[in-house]
Amino acid sequence: MHASPPFTSLPRPDDEPWLQQALALAEQAIGLTDPNPRVGCVIVSTDGRLLGQGHTQAAGQAHAEVMALRDAQEQGADVRGATAYVTLEPCAHHGRTPPCCDALIAAGIARVVSALGDPNPLVAGQGLARLHAAGVRAELLPVAHPLAVAASELNLGFLSRMQRGRPFVRMKVAASLDGRTALANGVSKWITGPAARRDGHAWRRRAGAVLTGIGTAREDDPRMDVREVQTARQPQRVLIDSRLELSPQARLLQPPGQLLIYHALPDPGPRGAILAAHGAELVATPGADDKPGKVDLAVAIRDLGQRGINELHIEAGYKLNGSLLRAGLVDELLLYVAPLLMGDGRGMVDLGALTALEAAPRFTLLDSTVLEGDLRLRLRPAGSSPPL
Repeated sequence: MHASPPFTSLPRPDDEPWLQQALALAEQAIGLTDPNPRVGCVIVSTDGRLLGQGHTQAAGQAHAEVMALRDAQEQGADVRGATAYVTLEPCAHHGRTPPCCDALIAAGIARVVSALGDPNPLVAGQGLARLHAAGVRAELLPVAHPLAVAASELNLGFLSRMQRGRPFVRMKVAASLDGRTALANGVSKWITGPAARRDGHAWRRRAGAVLTGIGTAREDDPRMDVREVQTARQPQRVLIDSRLELSPQARLLQPPGQLLIYHALPDPGPRGAILAAHGAELVATPGADDKPGKVDLAVAIRDLGQRGINELHIEAGYKLNGSLLRAGLVDELLLYVAPLLMGDGRGMVDLGALTALEAAPRFTLLDSTVLEGDLRLRLRPAGSSPPL
């Protein structure tokens, strides 16, 4: 849900560079603000001078608008009559912090230009309406404007959680030219090179949670944390383990952070007690009658949304990958292709035996990037549209 006219309007030519700068600030909030959205704010005087700027801080701390106002105050700038450019509609409710629209009104801001409306039911146009009622000129970009689309892409997870009640799900796969993710004996380190692995960690950093399956946990003993790039916070680690088979010595149970395990047992029993004693949180999400003993993946992902997870990053084996794709739970595929052939081995995804090409999942290519010899493809299911 978005604010409706009279707020929607095209930006003036001199607005766009400031909105671009606000977006660049919002990008600095990646890996910091979850579960809050990534927001940037720039305050500009009537004669085109930068007065203050900032981006949203960690949850419970200042939002972008307050950071920009503080920056202006520290520089001794008078913001009365100025324009504030924000990448997301200023909030209008009391959460962990007071409403940002009230802070802008109290500071004497005369005009607010928002790249994107806030779909949070607690806001959803009320921020702009409150600004308008206070005499502030409130403007909102059309949803199809390139800067609005950029703001939406930056906060796909937040928009997904607000609109669909679940995270935006991104599946990462590293494979050879012949589509293998591991040799027949299970060896998979390393298919791609260092640059691709660093890039993969940068995408982990974006996520509120990183999820894998028990097969990967047993064979690779991964840590599933962010190591190759700097981050202000570690994502929640999540495991799909229907029968609670994880070893108490697994690295998933070691710092940093707690492990969340979704299982399908009616009673976690002694194995569950041992894992809980090692700090794991256990959540029973048994599947329907046609899938006894299996975790209901849709229920697990919706539960992650209720826990404030905006983006969910999947790094799992071909069986869990196939289950997620068959259930229609994957919003984006992040595929790293290495220039090598591996012969017999494990595939990327188990879709079963398809009998017609019409049944094959198709994807739309968003972009491709070469990373020191490896190729990264970013794709979304054909016909899908991201949250707006």
